[in-house]
Order: sequence, then structure tokens, then C-alpha cells
Amino acid sequence: MKNKASSGGGPSQRQLRVGELVRHALAEVLARGDVQDPALTRVVITVPEVRMSPDLKIATCYVMPLGGKDPKAAIAALATNAKPLRGEIGRRLALKSIPELRFRIDTSFEEGSRIDALLRLPQVKRDLDGPENDPNDQEDAV
Repeated sequence: MKNKASSGGGPSQRQLRVGELVRHALAEVLARGDVQDPALTRVVITVPEVRMSPDLKIATCYVMPLGGKDPKAAIAALATNAKPLRGEIGRRLALKSIPELRFRIDTSFEEGSRIDALLRLPQVKRDLDGPENDPNDQEDAV
């Protein structure tokens, strides 16, 4: 019988905790330039999120070069250096097994900007303001 925590749709507390540990370790390795690759040392890469697989064997790292400059090249450089990065993370963390690193472009900033732009549309603002701010509504005038 499965417990409720693992049968739910979201990540477990353990996945979240290990993902955060890997995120911090990866960000530190990239910031310090511990992996000697010119493609990685000439660009600052942020690591907003790391998602762990349920068995903690795969870490999907969402990354973005600062300023959004050529994210595909950054992903390619990270993928090329996945083994040395994994080794550096392994030296920093006391985990039973070091997860395989997979890299994806973080699109959360773009998605947030898109949603913000949608919320600023006049039609949406009108709907969000609701009837209590409608000047044609005369119920409060009594």
C-alpha cells in the first residue's frame, strides 16, 4: 500500500529538500568556476530550480544565463560538462547517490511576464475590478 505523500501529484518533501541542496551546490560550482570550461566561465548562469525524480536519481536543473543571452549555448555547455559538474556536486553533498544532471532552459520569467501582460489588458482589468467599482452601479447611492 502506498502512503499518501507518494501517491499525490506533487513532489515529496524529500524531493524538494534534495532538489534545493543540489540547486545550491550547482549554483556554487558555477559561481566559483570550479569546472574549467571557457563556455561556462565567461557567462553567469542562474539556477532558479532543480526538480528531482521520485527515486532521486535524476536532477532536472532549470537554468538561465544572466541577461538571457544565448540560453541554448549555455545548455549545451552545461550538458557537455555534466559529468564534472556531477562530480563537484558529489564532493559538496553527502548523498547516498549523486543524481544524473539534466539541464533545461528556465522559462518561468517569460511566463510571469506573459501573465502580467495579460492581467494589464483593459478587458481583464475591468473583470478584476468587479461590479463594486463600476460607476454605472447605483446600489450604493441610496
